[in-house]
Amino acid sequence: MYERRAPSRAVVDAALAGAEHRVFWQEDAGSAGGHDQLAGSHRADLTVVGGGYCGLWTALLAKRRNPSARVILLEAETLGWAASGRNGGFCEASLTHGEHNGRARWPGDYDELERLGMANLDAIESDVKTLGLDCQFERTGTLTVAVEPHQVPWLLDDDGGQWLDTDSVRAQIDSPAFLAGRWSRDDSALVHPVRLVAELARVASELGVEIYEHSAVLGLDSARHGPVKVRTMRGTVHSDRVALATNVFRPLLWQARMMTVPVYDYVLMTEPLDASQREAVRWHNRQGWHDLANQFHYSRMTADNRILYGGYDAVYHAGRRVSAEFEDRPETYRRLASHFLTTFPQLEGITFTHRWAGVIDTSTQFCAFHGLARRGRVAYAAGFTGLGVSASRFAAEVMLDRLAGQRTPRTELAMVRRTPLPFPPEPVASAGIQLTRWALDRADHREGRRNALLRVLDSLGLGFKS
Repeated sequence: MYERRAPSRAVVDAALAGAEHRVFWQEDAGSAGGHDQLAGSHRADLTVVGGGYCGLWTALLAKRRNPSARVILLEAETLGWAASGRNGGFCEASLTHGEHNGRARWPGDYDELERLGMANLDAIESDVKTLGLDCQFERTGTLTVAVEPHQVPWLLDDDGGQWLDTDSVRAQIDSPAFLAGRWSRDDSALVHPVRLVAELARVASELGVEIYEHSAVLGLDSARHGPVKVRTMRGTVHSDRVALATNVFRPLLWQARMMTVPVYDYVLMTEPLDASQREAVRWHNRQGWHDLANQFHYSRMTADNRILYGGYDAVYHAGRRVSAEFEDRPETYRRLASHFLTTFPQLEGITFTHRWAGVIDTSTQFCAFHGLARRGRVAYAAGFTGLGVSASRFAAEVMLDRLAGQRTPRTELAMVRRTPLPFPPEPVASAGIQLTRWALDRADHREGRRNALLRVLDSLGLGFKS
C-alpha cells in the first residue's frame, strides 16, 4: 500500500527539508541529569546499574519496600539518554508483546501474564497520581489498524477491544489507508518519555536513592560469600545485592551476552498541527495506533499536537555494534516521510522538525527475560524489544522479589524462570537477521503468507519483527 500510493519525491523532500537530527523529547523537557560521578569507595545494600526506566523503577521501588536501605544507582552517561529518552512514549499493559506472542509461548501462564500486565499499568497510573509525576500521562488506549485487505480478518478474529469498520475507524483517525480497526481503550497509555525519566529520578532522590552519572560499570567482582564489588573508573561500591538494567548495552554477565541483539528504530516528529490540520485528521480521542504489518508503523499525538511517526525499518549492524553514527539514516527517514504522507495525504505541506533513532534490545522471545546470578546476589532483566516503558516497572519488581528470595506470582511465571534461546554468534546472527527481515517484508507483500524460513522460526519460537 505504501509503495502503491507513494507521494512524489518533491513532496517528501519538502516535508523533510527542515528536520533536524535531534530528539524532540530531550529538547522539549531538558536534561534529566545533573548528578555527580561516583568517586571513592562506598557500601550499599543495593546497587542498580543503569539509569533508564528499569533502573530508576528498581531504585525507587527498593526504597519504597525498605526506606532504610542504602540504594546507589550508577549510570554510564546521563539519565535516560538512550532508549528511555528516545522512545514513542507508548506505555502498554502487555508484558508479552501482544496476546498472540504470549499465548504461543506461555499458554499455561498467559491469563496470569495478562492480569499482571494490567495490574502493572494500573500501578503506573496510580504512581503518576500519588507521586505527582508530571509526565503527560494519558490513558487513551491503542488503535490497531488494518492497512491491507488480508489484515482485516485478523482483526475480526480478535475479540479484544471495540471492532471498527472502515467508516468507524476513519471517524477515529481519518486516514484513507485504514480499512478497519480495533480500539482497546484501557490497555495502553501515552507518556512524555524524558519527563517520566526526570520525575522518576526526582522521586527516587527524594526517597534517598544516591544517583551517579558518567559512572560506567567496568565489572563485578564476587567471592563465594560476601558483597559484590561493583567497579567504575573512579570508584567502587561493595554491595549486598546488584540489579542490572543495562538492556541493549554489553551485559556485565557472560551468560546474558548472547541473549539480545541491538536493533535501530527510527522516528519522525512533525511541527504542531494547526486547527484545520487537526480537523482534517480528526484524532479527537488521541489514541496511539499501529498497523498490523510485520514491518509495522506506530504513531501518536503529543501534548502540543505534533504527530510522532516511526517504525518499519529495524536495522541491525553486524557484530552487535551500537554507535551514534547509525542514528542518522537518510534513506530510512525518507521512507518514513513517504509512508506518513501516504497515511495522511491531507497533511501534504506539513513539515517534520525532528528526526532521531534509538536502539532496541531484542530477544528471541520478543519480550523481556529475567535472570539471577552470583548465588542470588545479582539479578538482571533485558530484551524488552521496544516494550520497556511499562514492562520495565514489572521487571524491577521481579528483580527485587528475586534478590529478596521471595516467591511471588511474578517469580513463578515460566517467562521469568526460563531464559530465551540465545542468538547465534557472528556471522550467523547477521546473516540470519537480514534473511529474516527479507522474509518478513516479503510476507507483508504477499498477503501475509509466511515462507518456509518464517514457519521454521515460528515453530522454534524465534521471534523477530520491526
